Amino acid sequence: MAKLDLILLALDPSPILDLMKRTLNAAGYEVAFAHDRPSLDLSIQEAIPALMIVGEKFADQDGFALSSELLERFPTLPIIFYADKDTTGFAKSVIKMGLSGYLYPPLRMDDITDEVKKSLARARKLGDWLRREVRRTTSSLAEKAQISETERTKLEAIIANIQDGVIVMDDNQKILFVNRAIREIFSLDGKELTGKSLKDVVLNEDLKALLVRSSDGPLKYHEINFDDGRVFNAQYTPIPKIGAAVTMQDISYIKELDRLKSDFIHTVSHDLRSPLTAILGYTELIERTGPLNENQYEFLGRLQGSVQHITALVNDLLDLGRLEAGFDTRREAVQLEGVLKYSLDMFDAQVKKKNIILTKDIATDLQPLRANPIRIRQMLDNLLGNAIKYTPDGGSVWVSMSMQDNQIILKVEDTGPGIPAEEQTNVFDKFYRATTAPDGVEGSGLGLAIVKSIVTSHQGRVWVESTLGKGSSFIVILPAQE
Repeated sequence: MAKLDLILLALDPSPILDLMKRTLNAAGYEVAFAHDRPSLDLSIQEAIPALMIVGEKFADQDGFALSSELLERFPTLPIIFYADKDTTGFAKSVIKMGLSGYLYPPLRMDDITDEVKKSLARARKLGDWLRREVRRTTSSLAEKAQISETERTKLEAIIANIQDGVIVMDDNQKILFVNRAIREIFSLDGKELTGKSLKDVVLNEDLKALLVRSSDGPLKYHEINFDDGRVFNAQYTPIPKIGAAVTMQDISYIKELDRLKSDFIHTVSHDLRSPLTAILGYTELIERTGPLNENQYEFLGRLQGSVQHITALVNDLLDLGRLEAGFDTRREAVQLEGVLKYSLDMFDAQVKKKNIILTKDIATDLQPLRANPIRIRQMLDNLLGNAIKYTPDGGSVWVSMSMQDNQIILKVEDTGPGIPAEEQTNVFDKFYRATTAPDGVEGSGLGLAIVKSIVTSHQGRVWVESTLGKGSSFIVILPAQE
């Protein structure tokens, strides 16, 4: 036998209460009624009515307040409001509160049953709609979860099999995922890594240095070296709400090619130095063999200039080779402003010839460097020489030195042609010259490569900031002597 719908009456004892009980029983409903608030709460919890009829007053409580409270607790429970007399205010309040129906005297049995039937039918439709939506949403979520799981599996398979090493960490640098390449690079096969600190699992000092540097933000270039000669370039990329990822590429073959190239250049340069010295010596002896005519003097001068230019290039190559090989080990206390004075004196004639306005801004609290004074002078000569060489007549050059966090900051600025943004990362490469270099301005393309090698060998940093058509600024940061 089907279970009867339960109608709960929250009405004070009255003839209307008796009428509703008889009418609803006769219509085939199960009826219960509450005399006070405790019995009402108990009936709702235990019986779970299909519908409630709430009186204008119930147990000295306002019917609207009671209905509003019940809807807060049971949003889908249909409630019919009964008023002792019909007023416009009651009708508006019933609609505004979202109650299911409204009854008022005079009442007939049909009025009561019709209102109850309409409210129950509306409640059933709402329930059916909610159940359909829940099923549809649940199905959609399950489908999306299945798709997400499939995509995650694909992604893991892709990352696991790519040749580059990949490490994913949380915000505390604990391992979330490593691919097969990382296990091979660091010989981690068979070890359980998930959840462990990367510093504790991988003992490579260069990788630890990468994690220390990562506090400054994303990193694109960081070399990780191994005792067997392998070299990897690593990148550190923060991942919002997850942590960070470290990716590594094997650049051992690139390093080997660079070494072979450097060895070749160094060998050729060394072998060229002796014959060039001999050629230059014989050109100086030609004048002593007898008088020369005007054309011979001109040709001899051009020959000597070319030999001197090639000799300077060879000397630069040899210097660069010694710096890159690590032979530059001399260190002593050096006052940078004192070395700057000698460099400026050397360029004084060029500055006056081009009417360049040279401005100096040297801080009074500069600390000494622990450095090779010859190399520091070479660095300053190259930076100042470039600034003066590329600044047009009547332009300006600024040189500043200051202290910050136990570091000396050197800045050399000019009003030259500037360097295009896409070329600024290449200006420190060997033999590279910017496309904006004016015609007739000579250069080997080694000056800035030497500057970078000198700065690097002194544990410093150098970079360029330039605006096309306005000039360039070269900034060097060197640690002061501790």
